[in-house]
Amino acid sequence: MRSDPLILGFDTSAAHCAAALLSGDTLLAQAQEDMARGQAEALVPMLERVLRDGGADWRDLAVLAVGVGPGNFTGIRISVATARGLALALLRPAIGVSIFEARACDLPRPLIVAEDARRGAAYLQGFGVAPDMPCLMELQDLTLAPDTAVTGSAAALIGVPALPPRYPLAEAIARVGLHKLRAGSQPRPAPLYIRPADAALPAEQPPALLP
Repeated sequence: MRSDPLILGFDTSAAHCAAALLSGDTLLAQAQEDMARGQAEALVPMLERVLRDGGADWRDLAVLAVGVGPGNFTGIRISVATARGLALALLRPAIGVSIFEARACDLPRPLIVAEDARRGAAYLQGFGVAPDMPCLMELQDLTLAPDTAVTGSAAALIGVPALPPRYPLAEAIARVGLHKLRAGSQPRPAPLYIRPADAALPAEQPPALLP
């Protein structure tokens, strides 16, 4: 019997499908594939493969950790809906982890995470430094002190040296999920969009997600 909890972390918030399996603080298996589309079909088979590579199955899991964005709207919905469905089926908790939390995992503070939001903007969140809440800012309006530590895909766009993330994204999501599990904080996965959707809402609304 395993003494450490098994955490399955995964993300489809960008043009990729990524997953990682941890036993406590030990990485057992991980996988990532770049893909512009098809994450909905690829995600569960990837999760099954990562579980198999880690010598585990669904019933062994203690918790699911899922990336909730910001990022691609469709990709975020895919991973969040999958996490909620698996949590209901397995009777296991699912914990939402933002991309900011994942990028900042085990990096020194103070730190700013800056992710490319495209169209000349960046998603920002500070850890131990403002802005301490996720926000969207135009690159032309953004100024940082020269000694500010920055990580994330938008660091180069801002024109500052990037501090490399400590872990690949899915592994970082699993590690943050483990931290939250140990701290007794288990936020239910909910999409973190920040920027409003470009597409108009359909006249007929989709079914509401279960609370």
